[in-house]
Amino acid sequence: MTSVSSKTSVPVDEAVGMVLPHDITEITKDSFKGRAFRKGHIIRREDVAHLRRLGKEHIYVLQLGENDIHENEAALLMAEALAGPGTEYSPEIVEGKVTIRAARDGLLKINREALLRFNMLGEVMCATLQTNTPVSQGEDIAASKLIPLVTERQVIDQAVAIAREGIIQVLPLRKVSAGLVITGNEVFYGRIKDGFEQVLRDKLTALGSRVDCVHFAPDDPRLIAEEIQRCLTAGAELVITSGGLSVDPDDVTRQGINEAGAEDVVYGTPVLPGAMFLVGRIGQVPVVGLPACGMFHQTTVFDLLLPRILAGESIGRKELAAMGHGGLCRKCKDCRYPVCNFGKE
Repeated sequence: MTSVSSKTSVPVDEAVGMVLPHDITEITKDSFKGRAFRKGHIIRREDVAHLRRLGKEHIYVLQLGENDIHENEAALLMAEALAGPGTEYSPEIVEGKVTIRAARDGLLKINREALLRFNMLGEVMCATLQTNTPVSQGEDIAASKLIPLVTERQVIDQAVAIAREGIIQVLPLRKVSAGLVITGNEVFYGRIKDGFEQVLRDKLTALGSRVDCVHFAPDDPRLIAEEIQRCLTAGAELVITSGGLSVDPDDVTRQGINEAGAEDVVYGTPVLPGAMFLVGRIGQVPVVGLPACGMFHQTTVFDLLLPRILAGESIGRKELAAMGHGGLCRKCKDCRYPVCNFGKE
C-alpha cells in the first residue's frame, strides 16, 4: 500500500522548537520580497510575533510518505535535467525554486514543444526567457519549482524524463571574420558619405566578431559580384552587403549577390524594420543583404538574425516566415532590445 504525506497544522504559539518544512516569504510593498524564514529554521519564541505579522497563525508539521518528494529535492532534480549545454544552476534553493543561468555568452534556445509538455504536468513549472534571445554569461534564463509543497515521485520522474529531451541550452556564437560590400552609386562616387560601415562594425564587434575587409561597388551587378568574391578570397566567413535591395530599378544588389554564386537565397521577411532583407550562402559562407533601414533604425531584422547565423543556424523561408509573430518593432524612444517583445515569436 502506498504511503502518503501528511500535514498537521499547529498554532504558531505552540510551534516553538519545531522545524519549518518550507520557506516563508515576506512581502513589503515596493521595497522587499524574499525569505523571512528559511526551510529548516527552528522556530524561536521571538519568531512568533514576526510570523503573525506575516499572517501565519498556524505552522505545518510535515511527514512524508515513502513515495512522496519535497519541493526542494524536486527542484534540484528538475534543474539538473533542465540545465542543458551552455547553462548552469546553483544548488541554492529559494522559496522552493532553482534558477538556471547562462554559463556563457550566446544564443538561448528553448524547445518550446517539450517545455509545454513539461508544464502540462500541472504540479511542476518552468519559466524561461524567450527562445532566440541573446544572453550574457551569468544571466538568469529560467527557473523551475514544484508548485505544491509535496507531490508523488512519479510526477517528478515524468518531469525529469521530459526535461532530459533537451529544453534549455545556450549556443555559443562563432567569432567570424566578416567582409562588407557597400553598394550604391551615391557612395561609390562620393556624393554622400557611407553610414553603414561603422554601424555594422559596432554590431559585429558587440557579438565578438570583426570586420577584416570593406569594399565599395556602384550599382552594377557584375562589380558587386566581383567585390563579394574579393571578400571570399580574403577569407571572409560572413559577407554582408548594404543597400540596393528595394524595388527601385537602380537597386541591383540582389542581382549582384546571385551573380556571385549565392545559393538558397531568400529575399523578404515579415519583419519591420527589415522587410527587404536577404539571406543566402556561397559555399558554406553566409551572405546577408541588409536594406537601408539598417542605417536608420537602431534595431532591425539584422539584429534578430545575426546571432542565429553566428550560432550556425541555417536560415530559410520557414525560419523567416515564423518571425512575423513579434516581428513589428515598437520603435521605442529608448531602445532596450533584446529586453522587449521585438522578434520574439
